[in-house]
Amino acid sequence: MSPLKPPRARRVAVVGGARVPFARSDGPYATASNQEMLTAALDGLVERHGLQGPGAVGEFVAGAVLKHSRDFNLARETVLGSTLDPRTPAYDVQQACGTGLQAVIAAANKIALGQTESAVAGGVDTASDAPLGVNDRLRRILLEARRAKSPGARVKALAKIRPAHLVPDIPRNAEPRTGLSMGEHAAVTARAWGITREAQDELAAASHQRLAAAYERGFFQDLVVPFRGLVRDQNLRPGSTVEKLAALKPVFGLDAPGPTMTAGNSTPLTDGAATVLLASEEWAEARGLEPLAYLTAYETAAVDFVGGDVAGGEDGLLMAPAYAVPRMLERAGLGIEEFDLVEIHEAFASQVLATLAAWEKRGLAPVDRARLNTAGSSLATGHPFAATGARVVATLAKLLAERGGPGRGLISVCAAGGQGVTAILERT
Repeated sequence: MSPLKPPRARRVAVVGGARVPFARSDGPYATASNQEMLTAALDGLVERHGLQGPGAVGEFVAGAVLKHSRDFNLARETVLGSTLDPRTPAYDVQQACGTGLQAVIAAANKIALGQTESAVAGGVDTASDAPLGVNDRLRRILLEARRAKSPGARVKALAKIRPAHLVPDIPRNAEPRTGLSMGEHAAVTARAWGITREAQDELAAASHQRLAAAYERGFFQDLVVPFRGLVRDQNLRPGSTVEKLAALKPVFGLDAPGPTMTAGNSTPLTDGAATVLLASEEWAEARGLEPLAYLTAYETAAVDFVGGDVAGGEDGLLMAPAYAVPRMLERAGLGIEEFDLVEIHEAFASQVLATLAAWEKRGLAPVDRARLNTAGSSLATGHPFAATGARVVATLAKLLAERGGPGRGLISVCAAGGQGVTAILERT
């Protein structure tokens, strides 16, 4: 028997995207669940691209970082509550803030290998409705009572409960290995790379101004689905200026002289969901759908932010894209100067600037700021952890499409746990 020939990889088209406006936590979406938000985004995608029919989409891939036990099988439950064909298979993925982009990559791989013709990828997160864990001591007592062999033994176990055991475990925005929040980690990196307060505020102001301009020219009309009274990202501040941001007090890195990171140049806790439609060229053509761009390469990386060169800035928590992007470009045979657009997830302004500096240190050309996050990014939109990757893919694909000719775009997303997920979109 002759061996099977490996399949020839096909081009994967980004056909469109849909997301709900992102909202600050404990605001308009305070009572919205992950499933409700993700369903709203998915329904918007289905409506705009005519995906209501039987078997219209091969599968749905999505995830969330902050998940309740009720979010078990989140992607599949979202399909069942949506207007997508209930026979559509679905599964969850999770890689912290890289979740949305990893969902896109997972779906794209199956399309590239001919295992499916189309897929929807996405992500969702709510910081408002974060799961609260049962106090661990109370949990142990309840398990002991459940294992009890007699009513007396059960009562004896339950009698151990004390008022302090009723205090829930509140989720902490901290790395388990270090106990430091993401902001505190970013402050260490900012000091190591000499990132100034003024440079951070300039980048933050530009993000708000560019997002506002994109909304004003109708760029997001077919990308954003109104939800719970919002039609624009709630965090957007069109009047943001360097002068206004300069008046804010630092909130991270206060344990060292000259802290530079404020609430204005850092992303807020955010609620929201985003989806992206991916397909083979044949599937899109058969349905009269024009691809916006093609996903042509992707790369992941991780750094040792616990025992590595953290103080020197090389292995800061959010610095993995500094390694992933050069590797990806070398594999693709491209220089960063060959990209028309660059999208860097703005977890913090300091992190974006440190990443740019690290790329140059590793031999890449400087990125033209006129090509960076041209329609705004996370500092302005907000950052529902798992939704950001899908937002960026859909935004960049449309930005490339509206240029009218061939073009190339770079995506860089940092993630908790010292990870990074990166990708390339192209039009030919």
